Amino acid sequence: MTRIPAVLTLVGLGTFAGVLLSMNGCSGVSGHATQPPPPHLIQHVVVIFQENRTPDNLFQDPVLYKQRGADIAQSGMNSKGETIPLVQTNLASIYDLSHAHGAFLAMYDGGKMDGADKIPIRCPQKNPNCAPANPQFMFVNPADVQPYFQLAEQYTFGDRMFQTNQGPSFPAHQFIISGTSAPTATSNLFASENMSVSAATAGCIALPTTFTLLIDPNGNETQHIYPCFEHPTLTDLLDAKGISWRYYAPSPGSIWTGPDAIQHMCQPQTQGGQLVCTGSAWKNVIFPQTEVFDDIANNQLAQVTWVIPNGASSDHAQITDGSGPAWVASIVNAIGNSQYWANTAIFITWDDWGGWFDHVAPKVINSYEYGFRVPLIVVSPYAKAAHISHNTHDFGSILKFIEENYDLPSLGYADAPADDFSDCFNFSQTPLTFQTINAPMGAEHFLNDTRPQMGPDDD
Repeated sequence: MTRIPAVLTLVGLGTFAGVLLSMNGCSGVSGHATQPPPPHLIQHVVVIFQENRTPDNLFQDPVLYKQRGADIAQSGMNSKGETIPLVQTNLASIYDLSHAHGAFLAMYDGGKMDGADKIPIRCPQKNPNCAPANPQFMFVNPADVQPYFQLAEQYTFGDRMFQTNQGPSFPAHQFIISGTSAPTATSNLFASENMSVSAATAGCIALPTTFTLLIDPNGNETQHIYPCFEHPTLTDLLDAKGISWRYYAPSPGSIWTGPDAIQHMCQPQTQGGQLVCTGSAWKNVIFPQTEVFDDIANNQLAQVTWVIPNGASSDHAQITDGSGPAWVASIVNAIGNSQYWANTAIFITWDDWGGWFDHVAPKVINSYEYGFRVPLIVVSPYAKAAHISHNTHDFGSILKFIEENYDLPSLGYADAPADDFSDCFNFSQTPLTFQTINAPMGAEHFLNDTRPQMGPDDD
């Protein structure tokens, strides 16, 4: 039996290519007139999507901000008008911070960026007083993230990369595959939060009682919906052009597994008493995420690839074991030391700000776009070396780069007004020679890790 939420009006797949939205001001605007990469120069695009960090929190690298002018702050203002110095902490922190839409509004404070101290703290139940003073005003120990620093120093680091949405992971993982979290192709609403507290699974295979909140153009989150949506995604455009793609993730039914919340990608069926995804596109959603190493080694890397970490390697506060920088470095090293290096562009970014302080106010264009800064590293033989990109980018920029690179139409969502990372590349330069990124562990560690593939505990 196929489960189709009755609250959705489904749009036939044949109409998807021509759909342009009017999403609270993010309509099918033509965007920046730019020159796409020369044909066949970039044959593979890899998107590595980490979790819950800001540039101020994760990239306190003096090479970036002292020598090269990256906009990284060492202190911030709280709601009392006090200047709070950022204090060092470990990447594997024992507490988490809210990054719901309400937390965005608190920290943003109408553009003053002085409300981080109002963001709620999440401690383990057995340790309710786990957080230090000013827990939102922290930066990660540079010793914990040296692989990230190496990548950012060698290639292009973006200090104006913004999360497209003003909320947590579930909607962010929708934006990275489609440029929207709208429930339908013509809706003026966005899915704005994670699943309801009791949710054990997400997307079209979630429990029947599961829901996610919707935000309307006035900023009200008074409506909710079963988290199974129907609208075009970038994968539809890729399929129509015969461009191969794969999406690597720890498990189905996770808020980090974006395709499981798209009806035509998942096509849920009840098998053995539980809902599972069965769609033809689902064969391109690969579990576990470590399969990406085998595909690179076996010369089977798709033309477009998304790579989602498990909880331990995600950088997500209170979940990560600190292995995220090594995880990312191991993927980059696998590509860099393979035949794929010559024609690949890798975009490394983080899905949301995680509740950590950041000093740069985003440009807010509607009730849910845009969110706070997240880090960005662009790695490619054609990426500008030792470069800081000050241009404004968001998740839509990644989609737009892929669309232009493969001569695809626009989805008409966040990709339409976005830039395309033109300032991050020089396609006329002598291709950069890959240098292996030093990391405390390599691909073998992740391939041989027998622990359960832990996903997010909440967001």
